Amino acid sequence: MRLRVEFTTEPFDLDEAPAHALVAREVVESAELDAVDVGPFGNTAEGGADAVLTAVDALLRRSLAAGATRISLQVNVIGEGAE
Repeated sequence: MRLRVEFTTEPFDLDEAPAHALVAREVVESAELDAVDVGPFGNTAEGGADAVLTAVDALLRRSLAAGATRISLQVNVIGEGAE
């Protein structure tokens, strides 16, 4: 199964990326995902279910530890296929 996760971390700071946003970016960019798009107002990543779910776990734990007060995310099944 293939999944797409879309997420944002808060609080926002338009002048400088907060530590929790940098940590979230690091997590998804270093994960074994097929596609990652990081932007100032939202982020997406795609890959096999195991890789996405592992990245989401790390994203939640590490972003909260780095000061995030809210993390919004949505996970969608985008296709079937080998892991």
